Amino acid sequence: MAQTAREIFIVGLRNAHAMETQARELMERQSERLDEYPEVKTKLTDHLQETNEQLKRLEQCLEACGEATSALKDTAQSVMANAMAMTHAMAGDEILKNTFANNAFENFEIAAYKSLLALCGPAGADNTRAHIEVSLRV
Repeated sequence: MAQTAREIFIVGLRNAHAMETQARELMERQSERLDEYPEVKTKLTDHLQETNEQLKRLEQCLEACGEATSALKDTAQSVMANAMAMTHAMAGDEILKNTFANNAFENFEIAAYKSLLALCGPAGADNTRAHIEVSLRV
């Protein structure tokens, strides 16, 4: 069954919101274990603040489209983040595993926001473009 650009865009916004929810949960768990790495903890805390702002912007985009977030997707991603954090916590090289995962996650976020930007026009959602562009820049 063919989906319209708008339907795909809405799914993409919901997926991005779930992705940022996962990032927030993961960073919150990581931050709890970074007392030995104060510089890393500071950077992670700053990134956590950015993530919360990205979540707000995605919610504004969905609202502008007359839509809402997906509680199911958000919850599933939150559970996955907590499981990942627990798995990394058991490793002797937890800080490295977290760094690898965070860098991979950041690149995934960039790809998600670039894809959403490409869909803004075809989806008739140019009113969301500015929010997505800000999230891509930070």
